[in-house]
Amino acid sequence: MTVESVKPGASPTAGPRVPPVAGGGVPLLGHGWKLVRDPLAFMTRLRDHGDVVRLRLGPKTVYAVTTPALTGALALSPDYIIAGPLWESLEDLLGKEGVATANGPLHRRQRRTIQPAFRLDAIPGYGPIMEEEAHALTERWASGQIVDCTSESFRVAVRVAARCLLRSRLMDERAERLCAALSTVFRGMYRRMVVPLGPLYKLPFPANREFNRALADLHLLVDEIVAERRASGQKPDDLLTALLEAKDDNGDPIGEQEIHDQVVAILTPGSETIASAIMSLLQVLAAHPEHGDKVCDEVEAVTGGRPVAFQDIHRLSHTCNVVVETMRLHPSVWILTRRAVTDTELGGYRIPAGTDIIYSPYAIQRDPKSYERHLEFDPDRWRPERSKDIPKYAMRPFSVGNRKCPGDHFSMAMLTLITATLAARYRFERVAGSDDAVRIGITLHPNRLLLRSITR
Repeated sequence: MTVESVKPGASPTAGPRVPPVAGGGVPLLGHGWKLVRDPLAFMTRLRDHGDVVRLRLGPKTVYAVTTPALTGALALSPDYIIAGPLWESLEDLLGKEGVATANGPLHRRQRRTIQPAFRLDAIPGYGPIMEEEAHALTERWASGQIVDCTSESFRVAVRVAARCLLRSRLMDERAERLCAALSTVFRGMYRRMVVPLGPLYKLPFPANREFNRALADLHLLVDEIVAERRASGQKPDDLLTALLEAKDDNGDPIGEQEIHDQVVAILTPGSETIASAIMSLLQVLAAHPEHGDKVCDEVEAVTGGRPVAFQDIHRLSHTCNVVVETMRLHPSVWILTRRAVTDTELGGYRIPAGTDIIYSPYAIQRDPKSYERHLEFDPDRWRPERSKDIPKYAMRPFSVGNRKCPGDHFSMAMLTLITATLAARYRFERVAGSDDAVRIGITLHPNRLLLRSITR
């Protein structure tokens, strides 16, 4: 199967073309230096050069896809698999046997193992834990307190994931370890993706030693969680029990490495992306207090003044729209890659087998060709009467097809509940010393976000 039907601008009689090369490459590093220096600006400008363009990352040539239609076709076609520079850089963390990096029959079996934990009818079972953690977050703060939103966002994300999916007695000390280690690891992995210098990353430079220490601590953390469960002898109805009792295609228990990689895939990227989204939501509430006020009013109208609960989420439409608009402008995952497994074509361009393809949800979701007033924070653009005009695939924060994030409903429920709980209790103000600049790694989030919480 190919995606030949998606060929905007191609002549019916013309054969597939070779994509143009983007300008600005330099010897040795190619376009990698721009992806290190100012990657977000570089990716958002690529559409000016074509729907598909060629880039050089060090000695490697990759293709970049720049339109919503073609990113949708890329995600849905079996001609492309999870592979390429992003996933190669993530293998030290995620391994090769987890659901995030596996392909083919292994991936399908792993999806079947974890999917029950994320079914729509399973999500309400996590409601009490989400409520408890969201309200505990607000109870830790006092009016006028300066809140380290970076640390607090990671703490609540890790605790919800660990308590809901792993039933782990994961204490705050482990959450702090995860926060510190992930920050270092994801920055290092991004550098390895855009400047693939291979053996140089094995040399004992300070940055490499720091990366290796952080990576080792992440794997140790996961080993502690698995060992803790085995030693307890308990089998709660959770995702970790499902993994420990899962069978391979021959009916044998799955291997220890696969269990480890699956827990890593659940705990680390999930916590990183959710924490990044919470940071962005807090940043938005401080920058746009009028929308915080609207969320507060909506919560009051729905709850009548009682604490907001999981059961209220489906009635909090403006709150949900604030979450979606925040994810549009500030996506946690801003860059993705695929690899062609056969000779095919995309958008009228020839894609040889083995080609690595890169695309940016950040660029797609800020494209002025898709969004009116594309840089304006406007949650009302997601009201039904307006959202119908947004091009298909111009906003897919959890991807589509068989690589769609299995935790999409879980994540949206958690983010909506936390946003409602925070905005109903506090207004937020920026303070001196906060570093709101975007920290760019595999994910995006503010460098170190400090806000003052003011009780309503």
